[in-house]
Amino acid sequence: MTEFAKRGKNRIKRLPKRGHYDRETIYRILDEALICHVGFVEKGQPHVIPINFARVEDSIVLHGARASRLLKHIEEGHPVCVEVTIVDGLVLARSVFNHSVNYRSVVLFGKGRPVEDEQEKLLALKAITEHLIPDRWQGVRPPNRKELNATGVVSIKIDEASAKVRMGPPVDDQDDYALPVWAGVLPLREQTLSPIRDDLLSEDIPLPEYIAQYSR
Repeated sequence: MTEFAKRGKNRIKRLPKRGHYDRETIYRILDEALICHVGFVEKGQPHVIPINFARVEDSIVLHGARASRLLKHIEEGHPVCVEVTIVDGLVLARSVFNHSVNYRSVVLFGKGRPVEDEQEKLLALKAITEHLIPDRWQGVRPPNRKELNATGVVSIKIDEASAKVRMGPPVDDQDDYALPVWAGVLPLREQTLSPIRDDLLSEDIPLPEYIAQYSR
């Protein structure tokens, strides 16, 4: 299937024209975003946890300490909601009411499972590392036995998902277009700055090309 079915949970109700259900759009946003927010309910109390992640085919993988409340909840098979947002610009209208934000967002729903198989676990950890910065996994020490035992990994199958995207200029009331007020879009983007060497790094270790040329 190239699209997720429109159901009660993932159907865009507010401004449905901004909704997207195709996997290409949804997965492209997931692959660009660095951080997701995972929502879950435990004993009647809602929680939202920010965490880094990676997409592996039709699933989201997360890692953390084995004692993590979030991971334990997911391991038990409870439903969760995962959200990511990328902000592309501030939309400055002629009226306060019509100010907005250009953005790309995804909300997905699913249930998770623990990743126990060692090979699958390593592949998930590699995916999370490579999601942060491609080519990093092959240049660093892999997890040792103690680290693997201390790390929990879960996989959340994406059962339902939708994207919502806002692009373009402000939309003002017709009468406001005559106002002497600057209007337009202030673009925003994540920007890498010059890498900062660890003070304990040997001077003979060069900066890898994949760090020097890093961008999202």
